[in-house]
Amino acid sequence: QAQLVESGGGSVQAGGSLRLSCAGSGRTFSSNAVGWFRQVPGKEREFVAAISWSTITISYADSVKGRFTISRDNAKNTVYLQMNSLKPEDTAVYYCAAGAPAPTSLYGEYKYWGQGTQVTVSS
Repeated sequence: QAQLVESGGGSVQAGGSLRLSCAGSGRTFSSNAVGWFRQVPGKEREFVAAISWSTITISYADSVKGRFTISRDNAKNTVYLQMNSLKPEDTAVYYCAAGAPAPTSLYGEYKYWGQGTQVTVSS
């Protein structure tokens, strides 16, 4: 069964850093793009970043450009999201998604989703 497991969430002060990890089974990651999304209660799920299998294609939401870095280690079936200079508005549940043929901000293109990890940034 395809499975994605996020980890690394927590509470930090503004300006701090966190690194999220997304561990997947071989089937979920094999030759597929992986993305990170986030969601605040009452709002739609928001695209954060995505990376292709080859890591050649990477995209970011404008709100996180220059602060967040997505990377992947295909040998470990793991994708990372390094988050620096965190702001209170980054507070959300962060979800990992896989199974899209190419990096995209469209959450409907991803077949597999993790359960999410909470990130809380205090001012």
